[in-house]
Amino acid sequence: MTASPTPRVAALRARIVPVALAVSGALLLAGCGDQTDGAQSGSDSGGGKAELASKLPKKIRDAGVIKVGTDAAYKPMEYKEGAEIVGLDPDLANAMGKKLGVRFEFTNGTFDGLITSMQTGRFDVIMSSMTDTKDRQEGLDDKGKKAGKGVDFVDYLTAGSSILVKKGNPDNIEKVGQMCGKKVATQRGTTSHEILKAQTDKCVKDGKKKIDIEPYDTDDEARVRLKTGAVVADVSDFPVAANAAKSGSDFEVVGDQMESAPYGMAVTKENTELRDALKEALTAVIKDGSYKKALEKWGVEDGGVDEVKINSGS
Repeated sequence: MTASPTPRVAALRARIVPVALAVSGALLLAGCGDQTDGAQSGSDSGGGKAELASKLPKKIRDAGVIKVGTDAAYKPMEYKEGAEIVGLDPDLANAMGKKLGVRFEFTNGTFDGLITSMQTGRFDVIMSSMTDTKDRQEGLDDKGKKAGKGVDFVDYLTAGSSILVKKGNPDNIEKVGQMCGKKVATQRGTTSHEILKAQTDKCVKDGKKKIDIEPYDTDDEARVRLKTGAVVADVSDFPVAANAAKSGSDFEVVGDQMESAPYGMAVTKENTELRDALKEALTAVIKDGSYKKALEKWGVEDGGVDEVKINSGS
């Protein structure tokens, strides 16, 4: 897939955007061993009427908990403050939990292992700024071959990938086409990673040196490399890149967003009852205004949606 610059219209990070799944070994977005570190955050379902509780699967309703897998290193979407996981995704989960009468319990893990962990029953849902793509829906690897079970997405935000550089843009980078022969950091297994892989293939095809891609488990690690000058850029979802630029004086965002696409809450294909309950709960928080309030709190209102869709990614 190629990276096509997309202006910042009604879209956000795209913790990456439509991207072919990263595959470790033969597994779709697989990680090795236990991907979580045990850090948890839960939403308080107390207060208010849980008018949608009956929509949940009985097992979850009886437990009173929806187990959520996330990679809490993507501020402002999800990140850790001490032992607590905070950000837009936990805030939306908290609002949805009040509608459903349950608590959303977040557990931290590595992004490219989340789908595999959910498929094995560790989580009920993934909320981790995950881009809804056809490949993920169908369980395809980056070559378009079947590599695992697909997932369904309840889409809740739109976003695109952005280029983060050091303040002042010393290497004059404005787009990925200028990265041939240069070192660039990104988070492993994301749409941004796929954008860079597609561009490096184009560099070689055009007779130029390939991009020296440095993929890391978290975007925090990628930004450390950028801050030290070891790489010329970090390609990341827009909300994350914008937050990094706004939070200090080290970085700035350059160029246009690339490949804007929906973020979705992922559930297994078999869990249609939970999927539909999440859709109804998110629709309810959009209608009551708590969705807009949460987006404004974290500065990502440009990526808001008016209608909740299932599997709208391409």
